Amino acid sequence: MYDGIGSRAEAPAAPTVLDGAVKIFRPHRDDVLLAAAGVTLGLILWSLGVYSNGNRLFPPWAALVPLLALGVLGLFRRTCPETAMNLGTVAIVADQFTVGNLASILIFTDLMYAAVVYGRPALARRLPIVTGLLTVAVTITAVAYFRTPQALLIGIVFGIVSFGPALTGATLRNHREAAEAARLRAEQTALLAEIDRAQAVVAERARMARELHDMVANHLSAIAIHSTAALSIGTPETSREALGVIRENSVQGLAEMRRLIGLLRDAGAEQEPVAVPSLDGLESLLAQARVNGKASGLDFRLEDLRRPGEALPAPVELAAYRIVQESLTNAVKHAVPGTVTVRVERTDTEVRVSVDSPYGDRPGPRAPGSGAGLVGMRERTELLGGEFEAARAGARWQVRAVLPAEEKVVSA
Repeated sequence: MYDGIGSRAEAPAAPTVLDGAVKIFRPHRDDVLLAAAGVTLGLILWSLGVYSNGNRLFPPWAALVPLLALGVLGLFRRTCPETAMNLGTVAIVADQFTVGNLASILIFTDLMYAAVVYGRPALARRLPIVTGLLTVAVTITAVAYFRTPQALLIGIVFGIVSFGPALTGATLRNHREAAEAARLRAEQTALLAEIDRAQAVVAERARMARELHDMVANHLSAIAIHSTAALSIGTPETSREALGVIRENSVQGLAEMRRLIGLLRDAGAEQEPVAVPSLDGLESLLAQARVNGKASGLDFRLEDLRRPGEALPAPVELAAYRIVQESLTNAVKHAVPGTVTVRVERTDTEVRVSVDSPYGDRPGPRAPGSGAGLVGMRERTELLGGEFEAARAGARWQVRAVLPAEEKVVSA
């Protein structure tokens, strides 16, 4: 493998058993310092004749053997904690048969503490329980054997040497694990927040695309159809009428575009309320469609079966209005001469919107389409938890949308 300059670069070798062995036998710097300090303290105490026991079974120099053994084991308190603790237990028991050394006891307590902090989770859970039970057992045995209150000191010393370090290590390990779990939860929360932010951006872009398409597409479609008709027919009267329609749709399209751009540009500023299109504006919408569809031989009829005064949530009103608007735009672009029927009906639980237009081979000019209108209508319906269908039925093209009478937003 070669690096970016052209020289050959060696690929990193896979971990081997030898690498693991090197890791175990390479003590941590702090462990070396602790072991050296413990052995040095033990040598000073031994040279001053400060002993922890009064046993004379072996000469005083014999206490140095457990001390040096514990010092060596201290080098592996972090890399091999369980083995170091087990061998250290043997060494501290051997120390009790000599004059003893206080430094040997201190090193052993550190090995017990390290076994809980750095050892396996099962050992960390088990060791405080085992040492606690042993402390109780040693205390009861000492009191029963010596039959004196001073025998309690044996159990207390045993607990300080074994149970105390194990309990301290378990407490520290629990705190570390809790801190790590909190850190992971914080990272997960941040990741979920970033995902939610990205999804919100995508949803907002899709909403903006639907609004832009629904507000401007019908005007541009009318412009394309009438400009094509004016160019193909060429009579002064027809051209003048087509140019009038083109101008009207151009002005309306520019107004809608400016309004949308203003909303996007001033999104963070205080704005005056903007009127949301509703089903009450269907008559004017059909009047505009009649003007745009006149050259295509289309007539438009509205059947509004709603009861007067029945208000709907603003998102439902807007979705129904945009569905009718886009359906009329598609009819102007694609329908053959005939009647386009718009029907709006409301029940107690839902609003039904249907647009039927004649379908067939159209002889006149046709504006190009991309299918984005159908996608936008379907998205609007699904976001409110409704149902949408657009398909050919014989010689008619039918658009059906069922929206809930109450707003019920469905997550995308």
